[in-house]
Amino acid sequence: MRVTSASLYKINLPLQSIFRTSFGQMKTKDFILVALQDEDGFTGYGECSAFSIPFYTEEFRDSAYLLLQDVLIPTLLNQEITTPAQLTTAFHTIKRNNMAKAAIDTAMWDLYAKRKHQSLGKVIGGNKKEVLAGISIGIQPSPAILVQKVQQAVKAGYQRVKVKINPEADYQYLKAVRNAFPQLMLMADANSAYQLKDAERLKKLDELGLLMIEQPLESDDLLHHARLQQQLTTPICLDESINSLADAQAMYQLGSGRIINIKVSKVGGLTIAKEIQAFAQSHHIDCWCGGMLGSGVARAADIAAASLPGYTLPNDISASQRYFAHDIIKPLISLNNGRLKVPISPGLGFNLDWDTIHRYTIEENKL
Repeated sequence: MRVTSASLYKINLPLQSIFRTSFGQMKTKDFILVALQDEDGFTGYGECSAFSIPFYTEEFRDSAYLLLQDVLIPTLLNQEITTPAQLTTAFHTIKRNNMAKAAIDTAMWDLYAKRKHQSLGKVIGGNKKEVLAGISIGIQPSPAILVQKVQQAVKAGYQRVKVKINPEADYQYLKAVRNAFPQLMLMADANSAYQLKDAERLKKLDELGLLMIEQPLESDDLLHHARLQQQLTTPICLDESINSLADAQAMYQLGSGRIINIKVSKVGGLTIAKEIQAFAQSHHIDCWCGGMLGSGVARAADIAAASLPGYTLPNDISASQRYFAHDIIKPLISLNNGRLKVPISPGLGFNLDWDTIHRYTIEENKL
């Protein structure tokens, strides 16, 4: 297949409510929609989920837009591509910038699947008809309000609840949730809000029976994560630290954690996500698919990834209306008994809602 043209859409999609984490808050999800068209008229779609400023990784949306426009897409245009996995080699001279690469990788997998008249999940090796859905709840003003939010999530049917924490909102907040929901599959996400010197504070969370604590320390600190894991009974899950297969291998070798959050957008796309999943499965490491507050295009790719056999825990893939009043796909992603159906239609399995896309697009470029 040969990509002959491409389009970029810089989009600001309003969130239903402000989403707070240890590193800031968001009112809109800013992202880039990538459309790649081949010589036979098929079009594949991918999403670059980089945030507006580089507080999560080194990437941010405007830098990713320039890289896509000036480097990645020109490198791809009119090249004969047999399989999307070839892109890893084609882009190997470009350092990191995984979210920009993920947009191209996902769009190429969507295109590849459509050409084969198969679903994205099927062409990447998925074998599930449904995937388990979890939900992520941002930092709340009080434990009581957090309990209300968790109650809403449980009522909606989510299988697992993740609560964002920081040193000002951790034990008392989580304890309130645990007291209200003794059997709930509950986890905490620190987004690197702690240091190793906070080990005693984090050890106190052991008594709450958490499924895991996600990314307590800095993203580049595998050694201290290993030391912290030795002191905790609660499994550490790494997220920001896992950007490649090599990172997953290093985590395993050092004992820096026991669970991996694989984010398709953050590791560079479905190709690398598949490699990490295969490694985790072969080494009996639990993993799950995390999200980046992505639109329906990113979530569709996440659902396909989560259909792979190595994803053993509920995923951070919520229904469209959990975060957005308006999503960019049709039909909207919906929850059924805590599960999401894996599409069987060709490609991502959803149509794009172009009215919504044009309504919230602030910049567009055709290449």
